[in-house]
Amino acid sequence: ALIGGDEHVVTLFLTLFSIGIGVGSVMAARITRNRISTVPVPFAAIGMAIFTVDLFFAARAVPPADGLMTLSAFVSEPFAWRIMIDLAGIAFSGGLFVVPLFAAVQSWAPVELRSRVIAAVNIVNSGFMVASSLLTLVLQSIGLDVAQIFLVIGIANVLAAIHVVRLLPDDLLRGTARFLFGLFYRLEVTGIENLDKAGERRVVVVNHMSLLDAPIMLSLLQDKPLFAIYTGMAKRWWVKPFLTLVEALPVDPGHPMAVKALVARVKEGKPLVIFPEGRITVTGALMKVYDGPAMIADRADAMIVPVRIEGAEQTPFSRLTPAQIRRRWFPKIRITFMEPQKLDLPERLRGRERRLAAGNALYDVMAELAARVLFDRTTLFEGLVAAGRKHGMGTIIAEDPLENRLSYRKLIAGALVLGDRLARHTRERENVGLMLPNAVAAIAAFMALQVKGRVPAMINFTSGSANIIAGCRGSEIGLIVSSRRFIEQARLENVVKELEGQVRFLWLEDVRETIGFSDRMRGLLQALRPASIPSAAKADDPAVILFTSGSEGTPKGVVLSHGNLLANCAQVTSRLDVNRQDKLFNILPVFHSFGLLGGMLMPLMNGVCVYMYPSPLHYRIVPEAVYATNSTIIFATDTFLTGYARKAHPYDFRSLRYVFAGAEAVRDETRRIWSEKFGQRILEGYGLTETSPALCINTPMHNRNGSVGRFLPLIDHRLEPVPGIDDGGRLFVHGPNVMLGYLKDDRPGVLQPLEDGWFDTGDIVSIDDEGFVRIR
Repeated sequence: ALIGGDEHVVTLFLTLFSIGIGVGSVMAARITRNRISTVPVPFAAIGMAIFTVDLFFAARAVPPADGLMTLSAFVSEPFAWRIMIDLAGIAFSGGLFVVPLFAAVQSWAPVELRSRVIAAVNIVNSGFMVASSLLTLVLQSIGLDVAQIFLVIGIANVLAAIHVVRLLPDDLLRGTARFLFGLFYRLEVTGIENLDKAGERRVVVVNHMSLLDAPIMLSLLQDKPLFAIYTGMAKRWWVKPFLTLVEALPVDPGHPMAVKALVARVKEGKPLVIFPEGRITVTGALMKVYDGPAMIADRADAMIVPVRIEGAEQTPFSRLTPAQIRRRWFPKIRITFMEPQKLDLPERLRGRERRLAAGNALYDVMAELAARVLFDRTTLFEGLVAAGRKHGMGTIIAEDPLENRLSYRKLIAGALVLGDRLARHTRERENVGLMLPNAVAAIAAFMALQVKGRVPAMINFTSGSANIIAGCRGSEIGLIVSSRRFIEQARLENVVKELEGQVRFLWLEDVRETIGFSDRMRGLLQALRPASIPSAAKADDPAVILFTSGSEGTPKGVVLSHGNLLANCAQVTSRLDVNRQDKLFNILPVFHSFGLLGGMLMPLMNGVCVYMYPSPLHYRIVPEAVYATNSTIIFATDTFLTGYARKAHPYDFRSLRYVFAGAEAVRDETRRIWSEKFGQRILEGYGLTETSPALCINTPMHNRNGSVGRFLPLIDHRLEPVPGIDDGGRLFVHGPNVMLGYLKDDRPGVLQPLEDGWFDTGDIVSIDDEGFVRIR
């Protein structure tokens, strides 16, 4: 079975072998992600065995050599490609085998003995090479040809592969699981190097999205970890097979002995993996976080490595219903490892107070990671497209009293068509006024400007013509998009007349008449492939201008970027559970920061249908509309909530899950009547236009009457002393939701950023030990 190839065939074989070794080595580095891991070794051993045995059968098909075979003659033979594939496969498997093992030997060897260990490895390798050469001579002397020798080598490799698999069963299991997760769920892992930064004592805390979470973590962790599992979960029949494959310790929150055992194991250097929520989420958001994992890390003096799993909630292995989230068999799953950290607990705390503080600190760490993962640095339109793809393009996302209904697909298509028309009247990056009430048309016009890279400036039509003109002058607005029907119904004709001398008006009714059937069809076709639409802006570009007078009286344009707004959406949703079953009733006008972010953008980015109602002053109609639409969330102010309470039937607000209040302090009387008459708890929040706007919020998890809640994730704050104020200070904040800067009348069109990125809120606040903020 000699091929009889000439020197060019030999060179081809050597080239294939060299390339195979190189590619195998690179693949080993990619699989192990530059970490010490023997995961590829069992697969490489199996691969070498298979390719070597197949080379025997391939060589038997070679006819007897009749002289030297040229390269062109060889590659034209049917058997040649099989032989070349086998040679390349052996080399590839060899590179995949040698690189992780040699790296592991060097890493596992004690530092003081490492050079001697490497030398010993080289001696052993040389010994095996000599022994193999002698064995080959013996085999040839007894009459075996080259093909038969390959068979012997292949059988030896089969036995070696079996031995390797028996030596490294955990690596084989993890490697197989990782391969399958990568194949079916396109597993994307970020920050796994943070595990090594945590040192020997580490507690890995993971949010719990689905039944896939524990197997995913097992496939990713290099060292064999200890899984802490709550006793009730450990008794379930479908969990028991997993427990046979890992080292696990059932934990009962009511029995401290199990916690003590975990503390002891962590002190010994055993990595601990725990799901602090204790159950798979049924909301899609972070649920109650038990304080046990935090106390384990605290008592063991261990680092916490927070891990966020995103995407597994869409699989059938989650506890979410199809009504809550769009189900997919194989969604993309992202795993994010955060930098290791220790819980910052005051030394003075002891006993129950320390447990409570540790639990809150761990919750904050996991909420911060959730916000970081949810915050996608992109544009508003790209965020809208991503939300449509996640929740389903056919999902109804916006409604109004005129029975207009928009799905993601219709909204994207409408924005594309309307954007083309608006672009004809504007220039790129131009600030364009938008003067519309809460309606589906306002959402479409806002997104139409976004898709073309124009910056909508939300005109407060209740502020009077003088303030509107001053705001337009400072922001260099030359065009306002509005509706004749709205102007007539809102009785704003006099305001428009005064403005027409300063700015031009573009009426949506006129634009609509220029849109034909072919334009609509083109928009629908583009909406089928929205990802192919080129982005007209970047995350740090201005996305919207809102107007505020603050303490100076003259309107200032607050410039918020795409990143500011999307960051605030992520900050809010990291603390709240909202999903496709919800409907948000938006009474706050979109020229108001809470109305824009909380009432429009946040639901759009999270699959929540928003019902746009044009006026918050309809105290009798709004309760009826909430009842008729089965709305579950409402944003309002104390004034509006008081007005609704006077007019509403006790059953009108039966469907509400969340009642949020902001912009002004909520009075105790308002809380009392909403609790007694409607059985509803008012959750007060705090923010400013300059912070996109949310800074603090009360939630069902953390709520304290009289406060505005706790700070949202990713927000840094400091208090500056104020004379005469002992408890508290002047609040300064910094974070990804803080504005780009102001546009003022004194320097029209010139962005005036904050000097150091910190924003002076002007408010005097106090913060208690649990993080609740009170405005003085």
